[in-house]
Amino acid sequence: MGRPKQFDPDAAVERAMDVFWRKGYAATTPQDLVDALGIGKGSLYNTFGSKHALFERALRRYRDSQAVALIEMLEETGPVKERLRAALWLLVEMDLADPDRRGCMAVNTAAELAGTDEVATDLVRRMFDRTEEAFSALVEKGQRAGEIDSGRDARAVGSLLLTTVVGLRLMARVAEGPERLSRVIDATVDSL
Repeated sequence: MGRPKQFDPDAAVERAMDVFWRKGYAATTPQDLVDALGIGKGSLYNTFGSKHALFERALRRYRDSQAVALIEMLEETGPVKERLRAALWLLVEMDLADPDRRGCMAVNTAAELAGTDEVATDLVRRMFDRTEEAFSALVEKGQRAGEIDSGRDARAVGSLLLTTVVGLRLMARVAEGPERLSRVIDATVDSL
């Protein structure tokens, strides 16, 4: 009979998510994970199987917590353009307030692993698809309410908004302040 686990695997995934988010997949060593999780290597591998399996769980945790927050904000009530502007500002404020300037784990993963890691690429693609669909749905609501030109292709605008978010998240990692990001948000929302 094996010893009972001396740690909470869910809390361990949360801590691992922070390490991967801050350092990226390749730069995170098993020792980094062991140190952050406060467990031995044996427990790490016995519980999660591999560094990659833990990374997948961490990326899913990110999706279920961080990525969903934007979608929930877009689904709130109120004028569409105000919701969009508030959602974009929320992302910028979170990124600028983060002392590590981690940006978006999904965007970081796409930049680091797209095309070389099929599982991570698929997870990120699905996150991006879900966000783009939420943007497209918001644009359609704005069109029905007369806030957004009904002649615009809602799916194309959803794609544009997703690309804007990806760019904002990357720019925020190196921005000295909010000025440039503010211009991007204003230009994006005003163009609708």
